[in-house]
Amino acid sequence: MSQHAPAFARRVLGAFAAAAIVTAATASVAQTLNVYNWNDYIDPAVIERFQRETGIAVRYDVFDSLETLEAKLLAGRSGYDIVVPTNEPTFSRLIRAGALQPLDRARIPNWRNLDRTLMQRLDRSDQGNRHGVIYLWGTIGLGLNPARIREIAPDAPLDSWDLLFKPEHASRIARCGITMMDSAIDVIPTVLHYLGLDPNSTAEADLRKVEQTLMAIRPHIRTFSTAGAIEQLATGQSCLAFAYSGDAIQAADRAQEAGQGVEVKYVAPREGAQLWFDVLAIPKDAPNAEAAHRFIDFLLQPEVIAAVTNHVAYPNAVPASKPMIEPDILADRNVYPAEQDFARFFTIGAVPQAAERARSRMWARFKAGR
Repeated sequence: MSQHAPAFARRVLGAFAAAAIVTAATASVAQTLNVYNWNDYIDPAVIERFQRETGIAVRYDVFDSLETLEAKLLAGRSGYDIVVPTNEPTFSRLIRAGALQPLDRARIPNWRNLDRTLMQRLDRSDQGNRHGVIYLWGTIGLGLNPARIREIAPDAPLDSWDLLFKPEHASRIARCGITMMDSAIDVIPTVLHYLGLDPNSTAEADLRKVEQTLMAIRPHIRTFSTAGAIEQLATGQSCLAFAYSGDAIQAADRAQEAGQGVEVKYVAPREGAQLWFDVLAIPKDAPNAEAAHRFIDFLLQPEVIAAVTNHVAYPNAVPASKPMIEPDILADRNVYPAEQDFARFFTIGAVPQAAERARSRMWARFKAGR
C-alpha cells in the first residue's frame, strides 16, 4: 500500500534496470514469472536470487495505485502471475469478482511460517485465507517533523490524532505545511475510529460527523497527496502528513541522508491506527501459476522476507525472520509494533457499493472545500 523503501531505495530503479538485463539475457529460460507489485517494494537481490535458484526469468512491472491494478485484473488477460493488492478495498473486490484463483497450499510448504494471528485478521477480507498470503503490512498514521511542530505549537500532542483533526492544532501547524493522504478508503475509517465510531460504518449520520471533522481542518491542508508525502516530508515542505508507516520511514531516511537538518518521525497515534496488509495473490488466468506458487513459497522463507523488510522498512508476517531484521527497524514500535500494541489497531472490511459512492462524494466535497 504505497510508495515504499528506505534511503538507498532510490537506487532500486537502477538495480532493476540491471535485473532487467539479466532477465533479457535469460530469455531462453523455459519459464517466466510475471510480477505486478507496488513501486520500490522489494529488494532487487531477492529477485536475482529467485532467478538464480529456480532458473525462472522474472518480468517485474510496477503500479502506483490500487485503481490501476484493479482495472488491469478486472479487464482480464493481464498476463501477470503474481499481483500484490491491499486487503481493502482491492483484494476483497478481486475475490468477489472471481479475478483471483485459490492458492494450492500443498505447493507452498513455507505457509507454515506465517503469523497465524495476522492471517486471521486478513480473514476479514478473504474468508479462510484461500486467495492470498500477507507479503508486508503496516499502519496508517502521522509523519511529522517534531522540531518544527514544537516551535509553532509547543503544546500540541505529537502522539495523537488531535494533532491533525483538532482545528486549534492544525491551524498553527499549517504554517509549516500539512499533507493529507488522497485516499478516502484510508482516511474515512480512521476518522470514524477517532470519533469513537465503527470504522466500517455506513450510517449516513456517521459519515456526516466525519465530514464535519474533516471540513473543520480543510482550510489548513496545503496538499492532497499519497506518494508525494515522502518528498514533502523529507524536504521540509510539510511538517505533518497523514501517511503510511513505511512512507514516513522512507522520508526520515531521505531527510537524514540529505543532511539539511530536517527530522522526520512516524507515529501510530495512541487512539489507534488502521492496520493494512499487502497480499501476494495469483490472478485466475495467470499464465504460469506453478511459478507463482514457487515465488510465494520462496518469499516466505525467513531469510528472504527479512531481506525485503530490511530494504523497504515494512514488517512482514513471518515471525522467524525477526532475528535477521535490522535492529533499528525491529526496535521501533511505530514500525514493528509490539504484541500489546495490536489492541489499539483496527482492520477494515468491505463496504457496500452504495456506501462507497457516498464516501466518494463526501471526499470530493472535502477536497473541494465545500
